[in-house]
Amino acid sequence: MVVLLNFGYDEEIDKLKTAQTNGKTWLVQLEVEEKKKTGIKNLKVGFNKIFGYYIEVTRSNLDQVPERFIRKQTLANAERYITEELKNLENQILGAEEKVVVLEYEAFIKIREEIAKNIRRLQKTSEILSSLDVLSSFAAVAEDMNYCMPSINNSGEIHIENGRHPVIEKILGAGSFVENDTILDKEENRLSIITGPNMAGKSTYMRQVALITLMAQVGSFVPATVAKIGVVDKIFTRVGASDDLSMGQSTFMVEMMEVANILKEATNNSLVILDEIGRGTSTYDGLSIAWAVSEFIADKEKCGAKTVFATHYHELTELEDTLEGVKNYSIAVKEKGEDIIFLRKIVKGGTDESYGIHVAKLAGVPNVVTQKANEILSSLERKNMLTGKKQEKQSKKQVERTV
Repeated sequence: MVVLLNFGYDEEIDKLKTAQTNGKTWLVQLEVEEKKKTGIKNLKVGFNKIFGYYIEVTRSNLDQVPERFIRKQTLANAERYITEELKNLENQILGAEEKVVVLEYEAFIKIREEIAKNIRRLQKTSEILSSLDVLSSFAAVAEDMNYCMPSINNSGEIHIENGRHPVIEKILGAGSFVENDTILDKEENRLSIITGPNMAGKSTYMRQVALITLMAQVGSFVPATVAKIGVVDKIFTRVGASDDLSMGQSTFMVEMMEVANILKEATNNSLVILDEIGRGTSTYDGLSIAWAVSEFIADKEKCGAKTVFATHYHELTELEDTLEGVKNYSIAVKEKGEDIIFLRKIVKGGTDESYGIHVAKLAGVPNVVTQKANEILSSLERKNMLTGKKQEKQSKKQVERTV
């Protein structure tokens, strides 16, 4: 067992550790000092395994050797001596490593026994200090970033005015983040369906709702002007995409497993964040899954969790007219000629525009590609291919039902 103590705990251990690292320096300094004291310029400090450390003086300088030098070995052309100081250095240097191990372990045993006597007091002290550390950090961030004190209750409502994402705001700097409101409850505002283009801020908005709720429940002030947070029992998120190739699971499979867990575990006191579910399969399969999931979550008897659902399936906006508790929202976008500007503002009402080609252009896709994409899009819209197929399927089903 290796025990390492900091310098300053034990004077003897400090000396031994210093001897381990500074032994050669001490010997060089001793040699310089002895040359000055004796006037013997060719005096040198050496070492061998039999006699250890010694001071060697040539025969021509023996008359200058002081009485404190103790003869240790005689050579043909020189005499070797030791001194009390050199012997002490030798003991420190040669025995330092072994002694350090023994002394540090003994010190460790003493420390351990002392801690055992005071374990309850130490645990209580560490708990208090950790709480103070967390609370002081909360206070510092709240002061620096102008957070508000949330109101925590059991109403089941999440009401946020001018909410902000705590991490993104820190990166952008105070005053740069576009603030947004949020209303979720167990009645008229259970499911918020958010549509709009990629890069417009849907994911950031959803994450900030979850983070503000979590921060409020752990005792922190939150990045908002007003925050009334009804306590949630769990926060579920289905955000981003990932493969688990080692387990033979595709992105879509992982997504469906996460959705399955949410549908099984979420209650009407939960908060659910869903981002683009159903993308990893065909258009109609994905839309069907997203639609069915929305209906299940919105149903108070089956789930009823407060949910924010971002999607590119604009057909889901029809749910506002057919299901109680569903509200449509979208990200405000300003069109300027052929360009678009993301306003980052959540507004009421859905949208049927994805601005995918505009986003591709912003991402740096070559103009020749985006221009061709626009031509293909116009052609598809004129032929109304997707709508035609959908109508054809619907007509077939209607005929089957009639028959």
